[in-house]
Amino acid sequence: MTLQDFIDQFDVAGTVVLLEGKRDVLPQDEEKLVQLGRLLAEKTLHIQFRSGNAAGADALFSQGVAEVDAERLEVVIPYDTHRKKHSFTTQVHSIDSMDIVEEEEVVFYSKTNKKTQSLVDRYVSGVRDRNAMKAAYIIRDTVKVLGSQTLPKAALGIFYDDLEKPQQGGTGHTMQVCTDNHVPMVDQRVWMEWC
Repeated sequence: MTLQDFIDQFDVAGTVVLLEGKRDVLPQDEEKLVQLGRLLAEKTLHIQFRSGNAAGADALFSQGVAEVDAERLEVVIPYDTHRKKHSFTTQVHSIDSMDIVEEEEVVFYSKTNKKTQSLVDRYVSGVRDRNAMKAAYIIRDTVKVLGSQTLPKAALGIFYDDLEKPQQGGTGHTMQVCTDNHVPMVDQRVWMEWC
C-alpha cells in the first residue's frame, strides 16, 4: 500500500484509523513516528485518528497528528486518570465510562487474550483490584479496534511493532483483534516508505 493508496481508500468521512504500537521505540525511529502522524494529518481531511495514549509509539504518533489538528485525534484509555498529563487531545474515551457488560463483542474478544482471560471476567463483574485492572488495558486495546456503542469500529490499523518479536503484549493483542475482525493493518515495513 502506498501513501496515495491509503488516502484514496481511507480519507472519507467517518473513517477511524488506529495509530499505535510498542512502548519501546528504537531511538532512530522516534522522529519517523512523529513525522508519520504529522504527514497523515496534513495529507488527509476526514480521517479520525485513534490511539491508546500509552508512552512510546502511541505518544509519538499522537504528537505528530496533534501538531496539525488535535481535533482529529482521539484516545481510548483504560481508566479516567490514565496519563492525563500526556494527552494531546481533549477527545478522551475511558473504559471507566463504558457499560462494559453491554459491550458483548468487546468482552468476547478481550477474553481471547489467554494471559488476562480470567481477569476480564473479574473486571466485567465489577472488581477493580490491582489484578482486575490489568484487564482494563486489554479491554481498552479491544475497544480501539472494535469501537463500542458510542465509538465506531476502526477501518485500518497502523502499527509500530517489534519486528524481531512481533505481535507480543498489548500491541499483539490489538493486532490479533484486527486480524480476527478483518481490519487491515500495516506496520513500519510499509508506512516508513510513506515518509
